[in-house]
Amino acid sequence: MSLEPLLSRIEATGEIPPVDRWNPDFCGDMDLVIRSDGVWVHEGTPIGRPRLVRLLSTVLRRESDGDYYLVTPVEKMRIRVEDRPFAIVDAECLDDDTGAGIWWLTTNVGDRVRLDDRHRLTVTMTPADEPVPEVSVRFGLSARLNRNVFYRLVELADQHQHGAGLELGLTSAGCWQPLGWIDTELL
Repeated sequence: MSLEPLLSRIEATGEIPPVDRWNPDFCGDMDLVIRSDGVWVHEGTPIGRPRLVRLLSTVLRRESDGDYYLVTPVEKMRIRVEDRPFAIVDAECLDDDTGAGIWWLTTNVGDRVRLDDRHRLTVTMTPADEPVPEVSVRFGLSARLNRNVFYRLVELADQHQHGAGLELGLTSAGCWQPLGWIDTELL
């Protein structure tokens, strides 16, 4: 897969390519795995260059078949993702014009996501069967909150009554963003 011309353009502009509009022929599987801990592994060796991981992440998409693909205008190669392709590694709350908070999340590959009605936290199960929030990023791709960010947000969370328990979460851009639940019967 020849990425050099595309990578040069991405570095120059900082823009994510329109991989959602590209429809190249499928070229096969690539020996690339994004592990559940966020490490990208090519042919058994972790990719140690963050710049390369960032650039590859900009040509990644998930299709309706549930598989992940690296896509250029002329090639499409399937890769394997153990859980979610990205991890949220930082969160910050900024005030909007009304004085309400807007949470911004940053992924391990440099994307910034604004939590709002379009980008909402949802609590889903990891491959290890643990409920952990995730958020949609782009092109069918999502990011899980890493442990440090999750615990930091839980410390700041509000509580709402939810069935037989309490729902923990926060409000961002006027939208409730769930972090998880506490079964009050177990307390």
